[in-house]
Amino acid sequence: MEKFVLFGGTPIFYIDEGKGAPVVLLHGYLESSLIWDDFASNLKKTNRVIRLDLPGHGLSGVNGEAHTMEYLADAVHYILDLVGVEKCTLVGHSMGGYVTLAFAQKYASRLNNFVLFHSTPNPDTEEKRANRDREIALVEEDKIELIARTNAPMAFARDNRKRFANAIEECIEMYAINEKEGIVALLNGMKIRQDMNEFLASTALPFMFIFGRKDNYISNEMADLLIAKYPQAAVLLLENSGHMGFIEESKVSLEAIQKFVG
Repeated sequence: MEKFVLFGGTPIFYIDEGKGAPVVLLHGYLESSLIWDDFASNLKKTNRVIRLDLPGHGLSGVNGEAHTMEYLADAVHYILDLVGVEKCTLVGHSMGGYVTLAFAQKYASRLNNFVLFHSTPNPDTEEKRANRDREIALVEEDKIELIARTNAPMAFARDNRKRFANAIEECIEMYAINEKEGIVALLNGMKIRQDMNEFLASTALPFMFIFGRKDNYISNEMADLLIAKYPQAAVLLLENSGHMGFIEESKVSLEAIQKFVG
């Protein structure tokens, strides 16, 4: 089922399909629910799979100049109430992982567990915030296609780019159709997000890290530091993936998430 609903006056697009233990897939920056198409088509064979276009991207609307991670988590909570899901597993890719952590902090009772897929609990560094400001400037100069053509290949491991050339082109198209206001709202929201390390250290919820060993955004050093810092976490290391493990190593990622969901 595909549907539009209004969340505080903002249109939200979501997809609800399959049967079994509910899993909610949250996309990353510049992406939409479409990024999960192939992954969801397999996961829905064993689970109920819900995915949405987070406000500001895809077919969903924009609400203001900054979409905080808490606001996005509230949108996810609204959808869960609407479709009658009491508890679920949240799987957040990149920015979707930031939303997952905000949701887990606000609505822990609604989760069985959660997965940070190429994502971390760390806030933006000063350097990263400066980079986001530069990206906002490019967006305001109507250079969204340039951003898309730069970011899409970077999301894949260098030695996977030829093999996934079609997927990269699909990402470029997906990224480039986002509205200027939505991109800016999400960049502003990521800039001001909380440091979630204290929360992650204290939560009783089971959680899982999935890291790509060829990720251009999360270094091996950072991944190893987080794995050591949170020994309670389940961990999947994708040896041949960049930042898109659910595409680059879809089978092993799918099996790990199915096992984690239980």
